[in-house]
Amino acid sequence: MEAFCRAVRSDCLKMIHDAKSGHPGGACSCVDILAVLYKKILNVPLEWDKAVNFKERDRFVLSKGHASTALYATLAHCGYFSKDLLSGFRKLGSKLQGHPSSRAKLPGVEVSTGSLGQGLSIAVGIALSLRLDKINSKVFCLMGDGEMQEGSVWESLMNANAKKLDNLVVIIDKNNLQIDGLVQEVKTLEPLDEKLRAFGFDVYEVDGHNYNQLEETFMEAKKSNKLTAIIANTIKGKGVSFMENNASWHGKAPNDEELKLALEELNVK
Repeated sequence: MEAFCRAVRSDCLKMIHDAKSGHPGGACSCVDILAVLYKKILNVPLEWDKAVNFKERDRFVLSKGHASTALYATLAHCGYFSKDLLSGFRKLGSKLQGHPSSRAKLPGVEVSTGSLGQGLSIAVGIALSLRLDKINSKVFCLMGDGEMQEGSVWESLMNANAKKLDNLVVIIDKNNLQIDGLVQEVKTLEPLDEKLRAFGFDVYEVDGHNYNQLEETFMEAKKSNKLTAIIANTIKGKGVSFMENNASWHGKAPNDEELKLALEELNVK
C-alpha cells in the first residue's frame, strides 16, 4: 500500500507539473484515503461499462474536486483506465479535466464536482435515490475541511439527518489548510466533532495516513446502520517535505527542479 501511494503521489505531481496548473497540497493529503477506499472498501467493478449497470455498486463523490489528480491517479493505478491517459491532465480534449466531469465519460467518475460545498448535496441526493430504489449500497463523499465553511454543506448535513440516510458516509480530509492559510484562522470549524454529532452523525476520528485505521473505520462505516462522518487528520502536501503543511502549495505547480526533488523524496523515478 505504501508503494502504491508513493506512485500515486508522484503521478499527481507529474500531472500538475506537465499541465503547469493544479492543486498538489490537497491531492497529496487525501491519497491514502482514496487508496484504502478503492483497494479495500468500495464495491465497484473495474469494467466501467459493467459497473454503471451494476446498481448495487458503492458510489464515490469527490466533493473537493480540485484534488482530481489524486482520484485520477488512483483510478488508473487500480486499473479503471490506462495510466497513459494521465499525461492528458488539463489538456484540451482530454477526459481528465481540472475537476472531475461526468460528461467526460472517464471510467470511475460518477459525478461532476469542483464547486466547493456542492458535492455533499449530490451525495445526499444519490443516497436518497438508492434508498427509494431499495438498493443496498453506500455513498462515500470526500470533502475538504476548508470546504466545510460553505453553508450548503450544513444544509446537506441537516437534510441527511432529516432523511436518516444511513447509507451515507461523509469523510473530511482535515489537513487544516486552505488557499488563504490556516482553516482555524479563516473561519474555524471547531469543535467539528461535536457539531457533526449535533447533526445526528456517528463520528469517528482517525489518522488519515494510517492504512489500518482507515480500513477498520471504513469497514465499520460500511456495516453501520447510522449516519456516519469520519474526520481524517491529514497533512497537506503529504510525502514531500517542502510541500507539507505549506499553504502556498494549495494551487501551485512544481517547476522542473521542485518536481525532481519531490520524486526523489517519494523514491519514484
